[in-house]
Amino acid sequence: MQRKTARRITASMTNLIIILLGCLMLYPVVWLIMASFKEGSHIFSDPSLLPKTWSLQNYAKGWEGIGIVSFNTFFANSFIICILCVIFNAIFCSLTAYAFGRLEFKGRKLWFALMMVTLMLPGHATTIPQYLMFRGFGWINTFLPFVIPKLFATDAFFIFLLVQFVRGLPKDMDESARIDGCGKFRIYWSIVLPLSVPAIITTVLFTFLWTWDDFFKQMLYLNSPEKYTVPMGLRLFLDSSGASSWGPMFAMSVLSLLPCFILFFSLQKYFVQGIATTGIKG
Repeated sequence: MQRKTARRITASMTNLIIILLGCLMLYPVVWLIMASFKEGSHIFSDPSLLPKTWSLQNYAKGWEGIGIVSFNTFFANSFIICILCVIFNAIFCSLTAYAFGRLEFKGRKLWFALMMVTLMLPGHATTIPQYLMFRGFGWINTFLPFVIPKLFATDAFFIFLLVQFVRGLPKDMDESARIDGCGKFRIYWSIVLPLSVPAIITTVLFTFLWTWDDFFKQMLYLNSPEKYTVPMGLRLFLDSSGASSWGPMFAMSVLSLLPCFILFFSLQKYFVQGIATTGIKG
């Protein structure tokens, strides 16, 4: 009886600590949301969390953008890049993972090892060679540097994640499909792909989040405001001369978080299932 009581007290204390840490981590987000409804002059001068007067003026000004380009253009550009990257990553990374995890071909272990080595290579080490290559192709100030590499399954992390999942699927289904006359692609499309949905959802979620939040590459390859994405659009509100528009920037930052929150919470069940089953079957 005493042990049960001690366990309950320990569990309650652990949950309390986790809740407190969660509140501390959420406080900056809550402050950002509240600050987006404050007047510009009260954002940093008013110490209270809740605004004294609620206003949507920051959202109206922020949506107007910088005058030349409205913020809906930035959202549209980000969605175009993210959707294309998600589709291509899901298709070609899963195809590559199917080849590594299911097919027998010469040099498979060597190519898989070389792919794993690229995970240890810092991204900044390839920045200059990639930029020179894309500039030679004439792809600067276009969406091609973000989208075209996904056609070649260049994200080794997602391939490794999917390979671990595919290897855990029963191979008996492949044998049965071959007896019924199915080819390799038909086995992938009808058996492996539907069973790999949790891992693919994980790939979709991470691809969207990383592409949506990627500021460095977008700053590197995009030059004109008409091609800017959400992170670069937010940067336009900051002026080095000191006339920064904090209110509109906070308001658009709140809106920029909505797609990430909506996608994560709508796919949370599949995301947890994909991570859990990949870890078990790996």
